[in-house]
Amino acid sequence: MIMAPGSPFMDVPESPSEETDADSTILDTEAVVSSKATLPVSGKSATYPTSSVHELLECPVCTNSMYPPIHQCPNGHTLCSTCKLRVHNRCPTCRYELGNIRCLALEKVAESLELPCRYQNLGCPDIFPYYSKLEHEAQCVFRPYNCPYAGSECSATGDIATLVAHLRDDHKVDMHNGCTFNHRYVKSNPQEVENATWMLTVFNCFGQHFCLHFEAFQLGMAPVYMAFLRFMGDDNEAKNFSYSLEVGANGRKLVWQGVPRSIRDSHKKIPRFERPSNQGMVDTES
Repeated sequence: MIMAPGSPFMDVPESPSEETDADSTILDTEAVVSSKATLPVSGKSATYPTSSVHELLECPVCTNSMYPPIHQCPNGHTLCSTCKLRVHNRCPTCRYELGNIRCLALEKVAESLELPCRYQNLGCPDIFPYYSKLEHEAQCVFRPYNCPYAGSECSATGDIATLVAHLRDDHKVDMHNGCTFNHRYVKSNPQEVENATWMLTVFNCFGQHFCLHFEAFQLGMAPVYMAFLRFMGDDNEAKNFSYSLEVGANGRKLVWQGVPRSIRDSHKKIPRFERPSNQGMVDTES
């Protein structure tokens, strides 16, 4: 059994029958989440600028905000440095050759601007100097989350409520209410494990949502099972919760305790083969 540190919960597919033969692998699991605290999100209120000058800083090709170097053609049409390469040095507006003319005046104007975060409509209340806005937006707690479903390359994004509905309706994952989870995984031939990734359950407790992930794959000749939990929120909120995971099989029991990771981290970033520290794991005879 391999479990990713910082991510709990062992979940497994339903067995069609509780009866198994002597050669079967049976993993009985129990996972419990506990809350340490609640973390309200707060931010300063802001008065947004009414000027539309920032519209001049939108690249006409990609529509993103432009940052130095801002280029212009001989007729004064501007575009960002990335799109300058895309249009093969031809102005997309008048088709004149762009050359290497910098629009220094527009770059100076940008220095004087303060703009709202691009995630204002998702709840971010703050404004930032133009050249600091990108850095903030890369870490903004209001930025959308990526779909945490591990079984496909899903491009869906949104807030937590949107993603919970998306997981339920589009990926057909199971929904569970409560902070204790019990399940059983049965494999009739433990030496035959097909590579598979499942996210079987999204569950709700303490008013938050968690994703239970289970993976089975072959490592050389040995079957490997991995389970972990991710918190549907940011890392600073995830630290307010802890979990314990108990896995039993073949007369032995393994207990892991830890803190869930945020879904900001892709499931691919979680170390597959890194064993948890001895401080978090207890191996006992059942």
